[in-house]
Amino acid sequence: MNTQLILTFLRDITTNNNRTWFQEHHGEYLAAREEFEAFVAKSITRIAEFDPSIAHLTVKDTTYRFYRDTRFSPDKSPYKRHLGAYIAAHGKKAFHGGYYIHLEPGNCMLACGTYWLPMNILTACRNEIMANVEEWLSRVRHPRFTQFFSPDNGGGFGLERLKTCPAGFPRDFAHIEYLRMKDYCCWHNVDEQFFDKEDSLEKMAEIFTAAKPMMDFINAVVDDYE
Repeated sequence: MNTQLILTFLRDITTNNNRTWFQEHHGEYLAAREEFEAFVAKSITRIAEFDPSIAHLTVKDTTYRFYRDTRFSPDKSPYKRHLGAYIAAHGKKAFHGGYYIHLEPGNCMLACGTYWLPMNILTACRNEIMANVEEWLSRVRHPRFTQFFSPDNGGGFGLERLKTCPAGFPRDFAHIEYLRMKDYCCWHNVDEQFFDKEDSLEKMAEIFTAAKPMMDFINAVVDDYE
């Protein structure tokens, strides 16, 4: 993938986020989108090798409109500043977790899991973690997982957390940090040259397979509700 072509366009749209500029440079947008979508197509094929549940997806199933919904945002810029693809077996709007590819100047990443879970599903996930805590720990504390998804290694696990124990759960639970999580999404930051390398698909697969056991644990709960 010609990442620099994509990032150059995204830097330009960041400083010229208006319809006039976009229309005058629409060809650059199309070239950037074509590069990105070609990589997404290859990614779907590669991920399907270790997760056949996503094999039916097309690029269109995984990518997003470049136009922002500004109705409820104080930022009225009409265009996004990144390109992203969410490769999820049940679709982009489902609660079932998937794999996310994000290109943005200074903030390229690979992510895996699910977020914005409704309270009933989130509560069920917390209960499942408590009931099977050793199995959970074997996945989220496995060296392959922490290799990519710990802050010390350029990653993270859990976008948002409660400040205290969630209502109805024991405050003395030994691993309460996992009950305080409001999502089960992990991510690994990559440099801007990552996607240009010949082995980028294999490196991506290595990162996603490290996250998959955690995601499978949560998806087993989520799927009872979908």
